Amino acid sequence: MLINITRLTLLTLFLITKIMLQKGIFSILLLVVSNTFMTLAWYGHLRLAQIPKYSNLPLYGVILLSWLIALFEYCCQVPANRIGFIDNGGPFSLIQLKVIQEALSLIVFTVVSGMLFGALNLHWNHILAFILLIAAVGLVFWK
Repeated sequence: MLINITRLTLLTLFLITKIMLQKGIFSILLLVVSNTFMTLAWYGHLRLAQIPKYSNLPLYGVILLSWLIALFEYCCQVPANRIGFIDNGGPFSLIQLKVIQEALSLIVFTVVSGMLFGALNLHWNHILAFILLIAAVGLVFWK
C-alpha cells in the first residue's frame, strides 16, 4: 500500500513537472513570437521608409501599420503571460516573466534588426550588456 502511494506521488510530481515545463516552454515560445511582432512594429517602418514605394507614407499611416502589427504582438504576449504565470499554473513568477521578456526582446531585436538592416556593429560593450542580461535572468531564477 505504501509503495503504491509513493508511486502515485512520484507519478503525480512527474506529471506536474512535465506540465509546468511544457507551459514554461510554450510561454517562452509565445514571448519570442510576441517580441518579433513588437520589433517589427517598432522598427520595421524604418526599413519600410527605405523602399521607394512606401517612402512617402504619412506618419499616421505608419502609426496605423505599427498598431496593426502590435495587435498580433498582444495576441501572443497576453497568453504567454497568463500561461507562464505561477498563479495560473505556470512555472514563472511575475518578475521572472518580465526579465525573460526583456532578455528575449533584446535577442529578438538583434536578430530581426540584423535581418532588416544588415550587419550590426556590435562592440565589446554590447556583448558585455548581453552577458549581464543573461546573468540577470539567472539571478532572477536563483533561490
